[in-house]
Amino acid sequence: MNKFKSHFMKRLPRLVAAVAAVALIAGISPSTQAIADNPPRKILTGWIPYYSIKTSLPAAINNADLIKEVMPFWYTLKFNGKTNSAVVTDLYTPANPSVPMAQTVGALRNAGFSLIPTITDGTDKGVLAALLAKPAARKQIVDTITAMVVSNNYDGVDLDFEGFAFVDGNATWSKTAPLWTAFVKELSVSLRAQKKILSVSTPYVLDPAGPQKGYFVYAWAAIASSIDRLRIMTYDYSVSKVGPLGPITWTERTLQYAVSVMPASKVYIGIAGYGRDWVTSVSGVCPANVASVIKGGAKAATFVMRDAQTLAASYGVTPVFNEQFGEMTFSYQKTYNGTTAAGLATSCTAQRTAWYQDPRAFAMRAALVDKYRLGGISQWTLGMEEPLALEGIRTVAKEIAPDQVTAAITVDKSAIEYGDPINVSGSFTIKDKSPLANVSVRIEGKSPGEATWRLLTMTTTDMTGKFSKPILIGRPTSIRAYSEGTWERSEGISNEAPVAMSRLLLITAPASVKRSESFTVTGSIRPRVAGTFIQAEKLVAGKWQPFGSVMTTDAQGAFVLPIAPQPKGVLTLRISVAAQALWPITTSVPFSILIRGGVTG
Repeated sequence: MNKFKSHFMKRLPRLVAAVAAVALIAGISPSTQAIADNPPRKILTGWIPYYSIKTSLPAAINNADLIKEVMPFWYTLKFNGKTNSAVVTDLYTPANPSVPMAQTVGALRNAGFSLIPTITDGTDKGVLAALLAKPAARKQIVDTITAMVVSNNYDGVDLDFEGFAFVDGNATWSKTAPLWTAFVKELSVSLRAQKKILSVSTPYVLDPAGPQKGYFVYAWAAIASSIDRLRIMTYDYSVSKVGPLGPITWTERTLQYAVSVMPASKVYIGIAGYGRDWVTSVSGVCPANVASVIKGGAKAATFVMRDAQTLAASYGVTPVFNEQFGEMTFSYQKTYNGTTAAGLATSCTAQRTAWYQDPRAFAMRAALVDKYRLGGISQWTLGMEEPLALEGIRTVAKEIAPDQVTAAITVDKSAIEYGDPINVSGSFTIKDKSPLANVSVRIEGKSPGEATWRLLTMTTTDMTGKFSKPILIGRPTSIRAYSEGTWERSEGISNEAPVAMSRLLLITAPASVKRSESFTVTGSIRPRVAGTFIQAEKLVAGKWQPFGSVMTTDAQGAFVLPIAPQPKGVLTLRISVAAQALWPITTSVPFSILIRGGVTG
């Protein structure tokens, strides 16, 4: 039994109960109630089109417990003939003049989402393929996309280049596939250099060795190592003819090929927030205004999922769940009254059949996320679904939620001098306090002004889930412990333990000198920083006064204080180091130099 089946079989009884619960009620079955308090696994992602911000944005925010990232569907790639170059065109701003993009981005960021905007192919037939055939043009497109991502501080980009599949024609696919592969690899290098994500959204692809290959132009196996997300459009199985949007068996077969050529964590199932409604037959003569669309074989009408029940009820029919395909369907008849082109009264009656995915269908596809340990689900589009549909996903997501990790650390010293070691101790447990043994732990640090955590050292928990590690830090630092998440457990992030640090000031001075002699006091600071201002001070009548000129440290952090001959007596000095970004003023302890008398002392 392979790892996917073995893992899935362990969860199967509970998942069956969870999916069954969705089919019956909007609640949670007894088997899932026990874990209802656990946050669900964040398996849902989805598109937010520029033309449906008012519905898609609230849908995303209201389901933030399920969502880790969203794909703003806001951009398209166009070809500018005047400049002979590709440009990324903003579709959002013209469509939403009263809702600035920054406002929507801020709302999504505040909800905790990563933003991976989609770019569609807005060029004419064959244009993009021709551009990708030219290395210089590929580079220009790569640079343009990368600049868009970086300038907007997005977390990555999602490529939805459907022209290859649906416009160019399959006769071009063998030639286009290697060009597409080269482009994806080059874009990946550019984005990864900026620590950005590359996602691609494509129609289905099947094993090239099989009789049905799907849209093989997208070359999943060839691009697998270059991408971070593969969002499969496992819908639109039936378009020109009546049938399900994405049969569950076909969906699973597509997934099986995907996980055979890339890590399953990169793979996302596509689910549809819409349904299709076909005319299957017509009797009578249809009015002129509908005659072109109300006929057998005509393009299906589209409706949003949340309207499905209302549509069925308006014609007095009840949708039924098709077990084979894992989708809902219903049939009805509709009469159209009007006039012919000649102005004569006429009517026709159409037999229609609709298919759509409901909460149970969503739950079944969510169960595949668990079976194959996929990255998650991608919904076209957020906001189309009926309210209970996402409850179908949520019920399963709670059932397959990872164990929540609790991490805690302490440090043995909260304030140190540069060069002093500290000891970091900590523990990793799950919710029921069970220890996490043999977990790889990153001890990370972040200093004031730093935006990201940096690795200080690595360690591993013992059999009790604990660790203890001596470390050295070179500046004031907040310290935390971090463990990566796995399928079984969430990532672990400990509390932050701040450690203050003072600079180390090393001084060498003579114990005594003759009053007739010049001498020097030398010193250095740690950490070694060039150009740091140093001031000596002299104790006079109980008060400290500047002594000598202001000094600066050299590349080694060293300085020299020349002192002219001093009168007989005791010279008491101290050295102060000016404050810098991370460091307060550092002042040495006072030290004294005996100034002896003449030759005889």
